[in-house]
Amino acid sequence: MAKILVTGAAGFIGSHTTDHLLAEGHVVVGVDNFRSGHRENLVGALRSSSFSLHEMDVAQPGTVAELVGRERPDAILHLAALVSVQESVANPELNYSLNLHATHLVAEAARRHGVRRVVFASSAAVYGDAAALPIRENSAMRPVSPYGAAKLASENLLLGHAAAYGFTVRCQRFFNVFGPRQDPASPYSGVVSIFARRYREGLPVTIYGDGRQTRDFIAVADVARSNALAATRPGLASGAVNICTGRATSLLELAGHFARHYGSVPAPRHAPARTGDVIHSLGDPAAAATQLGFAARTTVAEGLAGLFSEVPAAVSP
Repeated sequence: MAKILVTGAAGFIGSHTTDHLLAEGHVVVGVDNFRSGHRENLVGALRSSSFSLHEMDVAQPGTVAELVGRERPDAILHLAALVSVQESVANPELNYSLNLHATHLVAEAARRHGVRRVVFASSAAVYGDAAALPIRENSAMRPVSPYGAAKLASENLLLGHAAAYGFTVRCQRFFNVFGPRQDPASPYSGVVSIFARRYREGLPVTIYGDGRQTRDFIAVADVARSNALAATRPGLASGAVNICTGRATSLLELAGHFARHYGSVPAPRHAPARTGDVIHSLGDPAAAATQLGFAARTTVAEGLAGLFSEVPAAVSP
């Protein structure tokens, strides 16, 4: 059993990770300012005597350091972030504050209070629009958005602290995560949650570009399991791995999965491609298997079936 501090605990990935850690018997100290997280995501966790929740902003100097000093966690899982590529383009100052400055404050809290391991929510966005697929951890890293640049800078900042001050850092390069609790109301939500909302309402989806762009979609339950391994697996050295499936799905294929379930929804509409969006993304999962003992278990079809079962199929107008 370990005590793990999770920033962004009420968010999409954070709440699933919290639930997984609690199910494994760990003690979880959750942190969230509810900018994009939701308290209802933690309904189950709040029933547990092994969970405590602290409403605070990790980007505010002194807050996370004080909590780390008081709680003395074995590991910090830093998942709090500005979670949107598009929002980082629209507001680069906010991106810097939430995606880089906050990471520095977490690194300093770990250094000052002797935390032995920090796990960081990085992203496939560090690679940019990769020329060669599948993307491996030693592939060229050319971010095409402030979001990707901040994630890469945060990795380097944390790994520098790890080397200088003797703790372990694990950088989790998430590919396209989907599943329950992904907020479809936000214009910056993931494509799966937006598609799910539109199809449930009997409305056509909008695909930016021609729809042939591909993603490596990974179910949030698998991501939560990978985070728990990164935080608790004994003997890990510092490093970065792709958290992915190694399977590519185009947006047109994704729309096809939904169309087969919601039979009479209008065909997708197309709009111009968005600034900062990557055309093709496919990860190589081999390093995560070797270092973490992690392999994704859920296919896109299986993960979507879980979403379809949440509510009845939409009735067409």
